[in-house]
Amino acid sequence: MIPRYSRPEMAAIWEPESRFGIWLEIEVHAAQAMADLGQIPQEAADALREKGAFEVDRIDEIERETRHDVIAFLTNVAEHVGEHSRFVHKGLTSSDVLDVALAVQLTRATDILLADLDALLVVLRRRAEEHKDTPCIGRSHGIHAEPTTFGLKLAQAYAEFDRGRRRLVAAREEIATCAISGAVGTFANIDPAVEAHVAKALGLEIEPVSTQVIPRDRHAMYFATLGVIAGSVERLSTEIRHLQRTEVGEAQEYFATDQKGSSAMPHKRNPILSENLTGLSRVVRAAVVPAIENIALWHERDISHSAVERVFAPDATITLDFALHRLTGMMDKLVVRPDAMQKNLDQLGGLVFSQNVLLALTESGMAREVAYKVVQENAAKVWSGGGSFQDALQTDPTVTGALTSDDLKAAFDVSRHTAQTDLIFKRVFG
Repeated sequence: MIPRYSRPEMAAIWEPESRFGIWLEIEVHAAQAMADLGQIPQEAADALREKGAFEVDRIDEIERETRHDVIAFLTNVAEHVGEHSRFVHKGLTSSDVLDVALAVQLTRATDILLADLDALLVVLRRRAEEHKDTPCIGRSHGIHAEPTTFGLKLAQAYAEFDRGRRRLVAAREEIATCAISGAVGTFANIDPAVEAHVAKALGLEIEPVSTQVIPRDRHAMYFATLGVIAGSVERLSTEIRHLQRTEVGEAQEYFATDQKGSSAMPHKRNPILSENLTGLSRVVRAAVVPAIENIALWHERDISHSAVERVFAPDATITLDFALHRLTGMMDKLVVRPDAMQKNLDQLGGLVFSQNVLLALTESGMAREVAYKVVQENAAKVWSGGGSFQDALQTDPTVTGALTSDDLKAAFDVSRHTAQTDLIFKRVFG
C-alpha cells in the first residue's frame, strides 16, 4: 500500500525484513524440534539459532538467478551458518515456510485491527451517550420518515462494529494455523512433532489436514470478514457525508483553522475524510472475491493464489488499519448541530407524525383504509401549500369527530419516538 494510506506498525509487518525474519524463526524452531527428536545434530540447531541471518538485498540478488524466493533465502542463510546449513529446511517444502509465515503476519495484523476497533468503539459509545437524547429526523429512501435521536444513530454504528469485532476474533482464530507437513501434506519426510513444536512456539494451532498448503477457505473467510468491516466503515462514512450536505447541515467533519477546502473556492468545507473512507473501503473489499477464488487450487497445490495474496494481504490489512484509525479520529471530533437537527425535524410542519395520527384514528374506531385516506389527504395539503399538519387536521371534521384536541396533541409529541431509547441503549451497551 502507498505510504499515504499506511501506518508504520501495520506496514512493518509486511516489509521484507519482517517476512524473512519470520521465515528464519520458523526454520530455527523446526531445526530445534528435529534436534530434540535426534534427527539432526544439536550443533546444527545451535548454529542456525546463533548464526542464522540474512540480507534482503542479497536474497533479491540470488532470486534473480534462481527465480525462487525460498531457495534464495535459504542460500543466503547458509552463507552465514556454514557447514551445518545442510540440516536447515530438512523435510520441509517451501509452503511450509510461506504459509506459516503468512499465518503469523495475519495474526499480528489482526491484533492491530482489533485494537483499532476497540478505540473506535470507545469513541462511538462516548458520542452516542453524549447525543442519546438529541432529537433528529430519521430518513428512509432519503425522505423524512419519523423522529429518532442522533445517539441512536451512533448506537447502531457501535453495535455494527461490535459485531465486526466479534467476527474478526473468530477470523483470527481460523487463520492462525500451522502446517509443516511436507510436499503433499503426508509428513513423509517430516515428523508431525516438528509441526506441533513450531505451532506452539509461534502461538498457532495445528492445521488438521493440509495438502502442500493450508486450505484457502480459511483465508477467504478472513478477508471476507475484513470486507464486511470495511462495509461498516463505508456505511457510517456515507451517513456523515449526507448529514454534512449544505441542505442538511446536521453534522460536519472538524475543520481546522488553517485547513483549506478548495483550491478555487475559499468558502468550501468538504467532507473529505468520510469521502476518503468510502473509497478506502472499496480497496479492502477488493480482496474478497480474489480470496474466495483462491480456494480452488489444482490438486494438492498450485501457485495461482500466491501472487494474488502477496498483493491483497498487505493492501487489505494496511488499508483497513488506516481507515479505522481515520474513522475514529473523524467521529471523535465530529461537529454535531442539534439546532439544525431540530430545524430539519420541523421542516415538514409535523408530517413526520402522520403514523401517530393514523393509529389514533384507528384506535378511535375508524377503519384503517378510511383513516389512511384522511391522513394522506391532509398531508397532501401541507406538501403542496406548507403550513402546519396539526392545524390542517384540526379543520377536518372527520378528524375532529374522532379525536379530541388532547388526542391530536399527543400524536405530535416527539417523546413517543424517544421513549424506548433507554431500552435500546441498554441492549447495545449493557
